[in-house]
Amino acid sequence: MTTMKGPLAAVFDLDGVITLTARVHAAAWKELFDSYLHTRAEHGGPPFRPFDAAQDYRAFVDGKPRYDGVRSFLESRNLHLPEGSPADGPEHETVCGLGNRKDRLFVEMVHRMGVDVDQAAVRLVRDLRNCGIPCGVASSSRNAVPILERAGLRSLFEAVVDGIVSDELKLKGKPDPAIFLTCLDRLPGGVAPANAMVVEDALSGVAAGRRGHFGLVLGIDRHGMADELIHHGADRVVVDFGEVTVTELAEHFRSARRVA
Repeated sequence: MTTMKGPLAAVFDLDGVITLTARVHAAAWKELFDSYLHTRAEHGGPPFRPFDAAQDYRAFVDGKPRYDGVRSFLESRNLHLPEGSPADGPEHETVCGLGNRKDRLFVEMVHRMGVDVDQAAVRLVRDLRNCGIPCGVASSSRNAVPILERAGLRSLFEAVVDGIVSDELKLKGKPDPAIFLTCLDRLPGGVAPANAMVVEDALSGVAAGRRGHFGLVLGIDRHGMADELIHHGADRVVVDFGEVTVTELAEHFRSARRVA
């Protein structure tokens, strides 16, 4: 029987958890794929069927590194492109070229639309930090640090592992837990996954938390997918961070560990 009262570290996803940039990501993916699918249809490819910014976004690209997202969506339409190279320009018709085009579109849209922050999530992070619990961000986005800085939140997190770090270390994307485990390793205290929690809104993200054997996986239900989040590995699901307190998380953490 453990005497630990709650998680000793917390790792948060960024998009859709701390910042509400999922709508910007979805808009960028839609602009990318609709343009590509239109062009392909005009050149003898399958009839144009638009990218669904809700269903296709959640099923194929949400939470994944952008090249994995390109590959996953194209495979869902039985379309295939050369892999290319990360150095490919956005005009290249390769997996990497399309991924780089999406990144450019996203950055342009962030500058136009700004960054929305979930203030209740920020309050929870501050409460955790006030209890001596270190917090990190693990995000597939290569823009995680600029977005945190733009939102004035970078100092809240003692470690950030983003798409740039993932590329440098050749980490696999979610649902592989590598990005979460690497972030946890960079937090102070040498906390084991069983003594830490993951907070995610994407199906691939909660699956990664479960595969990484984290003591608690908290799912944030932004899209009415509570059952799916639980099925993929969430121990608890909330719609709003206002439902969560540090004391409550400690109790759910103990319960999740007992069940595990």
